[in-house]
Amino acid sequence: MAVPSCIWKTKNQKNQNQNMASPPRPVVICGPSGVGKGTLIDMLKQEYPLAFGFSVSHTTRQPRPGEKNGVHYHFVSVEKMEADIKAGKFLEHANVHGNFYGTSIAAVESVRKTGKICILDIDVQGCRQCRKAKLPGTYVFVSPPSFEELEKRLRRSEERRVGKECRSRW
Repeated sequence: MAVPSCIWKTKNQKNQNQNMASPPRPVVICGPSGVGKGTLIDMLKQEYPLAFGFSVSHTTRQPRPGEKNGVHYHFVSVEKMEADIKAGKFLEHANVHGNFYGTSIAAVESVRKTGKICILDIDVQGCRQCRKAKLPGTYVFVSPPSFEELEKRLRRSEERRVGKECRSRW
């Protein structure tokens, strides 16, 4: 799947009109869960709020306590996500533990329209799809210091998530 030109200008379009500023290229931050992608993205957005915008991903999973639709994710039905995937509306998508996750072309385009550099937070599988779609961007792979540290982070994250869910039910 080729990515629509609405996300960026092709080389020929740039040469036809030298006066038009080309939109900034997206920054694709990828790596396994728990590696610190979110922390890195939060730091970039905080340090450079006028430069970076975040592409809000879509998911079919239920919102966790404190998550807001359109802020943390676009929460959609499985039927809607499958139809949009089939219609070619996603740069990348994956089924992770029975739930779909993906980055829509519209989400990236909405950041591009603001003139900000779009940050995408995706896993390795999604990164491969973006590269296959020839998304011209800066690709950053974040790796853990060690597998032991990654395991600790994932366990702490799961413990915090379960704790929040239990507290919200009481």
